[in-house]
Amino acid sequence: MAAILHTLQHELSKLSPLEHKLAQHILAAPSEVVHMGITDLAEQCAVSPATITRFCKVFHFKGFPDFKVHLASEIAQVGSKGESHSSAYQDIVAGNPLSLIVEAMQANHISSIRDTTSLLDLTKLNKVVDLLCGAHRIDLYGMATSSIIAQDFYQKLIRIGVNCTAFSDSHMQITSASTLSQSDVALAISYSGETPETIDALTCAGNNGATTISITSYGSNTLASLADLPLFSSSLEHGMRRGDMASRISQLHIIDILFTGMLSKQFEDFVPKLEQSYINVQHYRKKRGGQ
Repeated sequence: MAAILHTLQHELSKLSPLEHKLAQHILAAPSEVVHMGITDLAEQCAVSPATITRFCKVFHFKGFPDFKVHLASEIAQVGSKGESHSSAYQDIVAGNPLSLIVEAMQANHISSIRDTTSLLDLTKLNKVVDLLCGAHRIDLYGMATSSIIAQDFYQKLIRIGVNCTAFSDSHMQITSASTLSQSDVALAISYSGETPETIDALTCAGNNGATTISITSYGSNTLASLADLPLFSSSLEHGMRRGDMASRISQLHIIDILFTGMLSKQFEDFVPKLEQSYINVQHYRKKRGGQ
């Protein structure tokens, strides 16, 4: 199932009765909804146009027209690949032969990257790249698996001379966030968007004037609602046995896009630093190895 439709299905139990009715109608006939006006949809679902607008904003769209554009794009992508809306993330199954595991992992990762790409707002993405390039300092927050994503971005940024920190300790995250200012950026990563320590760190950073960015799974969540600029990854991966695999791939996909965007934007400044860091590492490691 593609990202928007999958998220609607997953979030049904969290919606109000009117929003639930609206979501069910969209899930039942998404191809029809993209050709409807807001008044027609409101009449069919017995809700008000204002309810539809609020519903769209819950899922981070500007309004119903914006929702329809993204839904139509998703339907077109699914149709062009001959996929079914009911296709889902493949979970871990006892006794699966290794050949099926290889196929399942490939399918999960490809779907995760594709759906994450479809969720990226290029206007917002450009703003994030600009902010990261111009920041005096960048704080990166993430716990557990998300801390690995933060560390990956830290290692990339440090190679190009960007002033940044990435702490997996929640106390150090708050300590660092407390010293940020309006010239700084805080980027928080949490697949669920509900990790308390990450929420606290981003809240602290925002209260101190820093511009805040989040990377979460697509849907309604606390961290995204707190961020000045929320970015979303695929929400295909759910359940105890998922092992944070496809979610990690989708988050790294966003990190790689941001890093490459920064290199492209400030090529003459960042690329020589990247090359020099590589040359120095090679030089000093070979020197040590020869002793």
